[in-house]
Amino acid sequence: MGFFEKYLTLWVTLCIIIGIFIGKIAGDYITILSGWEIYSVNIPIAILVWLMIYPMMVQIDFSSIRKVSQNWKGLGLTVTVNWLIKPFTMAFFAWLFFYHIFNGFIEPAHSEQYLAGAILLGAAPCTAMVFVWSYLTKGDANYTLIQVSVNDLIILIAFVPIVKFLLGVTQINIPYEVLITSVIVFVVIPLTAGYLSHRYLIQKKGKEWFQNQFLPRLKPISITALLTTLVLLFSFQGNSIVEKPFDIFLIAIPLTLQTYFIFFVSWWIGKYLKLNHAICAPAALIGASNFFELSVAVAITLFGTNSGASLATVVGVLIEVPVMLSLVYYANRFRY
Repeated sequence: MGFFEKYLTLWVTLCIIIGIFIGKIAGDYITILSGWEIYSVNIPIAILVWLMIYPMMVQIDFSSIRKVSQNWKGLGLTVTVNWLIKPFTMAFFAWLFFYHIFNGFIEPAHSEQYLAGAILLGAAPCTAMVFVWSYLTKGDANYTLIQVSVNDLIILIAFVPIVKFLLGVTQINIPYEVLITSVIVFVVIPLTAGYLSHRYLIQKKGKEWFQNQFLPRLKPISITALLTTLVLLFSFQGNSIVEKPFDIFLIAIPLTLQTYFIFFVSWWIGKYLKLNHAICAPAALIGASNFFELSVAVAITLFGTNSGASLATVVGVLIEVPVMLSLVYYANRFRY
């Protein structure tokens, strides 16, 4: 695990502090920057999100999908949990906590926004960090590549209707065209660019050069873009965070419970199916982790940079590493 990934929670915390400070100092200039939009998409954020997502998409080899039959049980578990269970349990946990358990601590308007952010997280299973979690649990690298590739293709089809359905059930009205635009901008475009450049670079330079030289050069770009995005987000909504820091703690509770719940559902089903550890571990971890880059981008597009939905998705980034490392420890501790 790289230095930046290992201490991601620390970097996010620093970004919160730096972003709030910049927001206080810059004042109206930040408001102007947050208003730079085309078709509800914030231009600075969109550029940074592309820089985050492209390095993830370019490393995915979709030709690996031809080997899907080799681990069909593990892949079936992944698809079932990620798309038929996880989005709905996330919505349930968020609804239970934000609308009922925390009813006296959070304003109703904020509860609605936090619920929307949680739904966006729940509908986007991990596509990048799962490679790290799989490596740390000695997971099957080929299987991990296949499950990530399949999930990326499913996102293109399932993300919009699932989010639209769950937001509709919770009576949060979202224009369908804005949601589709978000997926095109933040999934289809970087996914297509990654696929085409992956094929071109391997044919031109070879697989060894691609893996050992090109991908390592992209990694700092992705991390820098992520941290810069977080600084911008917190500078945009610095005042609201200063006014309600306790909300960040409250948001983290259902997100954390959901992560553990989904992991253990996948883990024990995998054990019941007698999946070996190298398949069971990454199958459980991909559902527990989130594609937070996509969630943050869509939350900003749908609800704005100052929204509670955007804040909720960023809290997902904040808890990602410590929670997932605890699950990695569990998987390794009970691998037999």
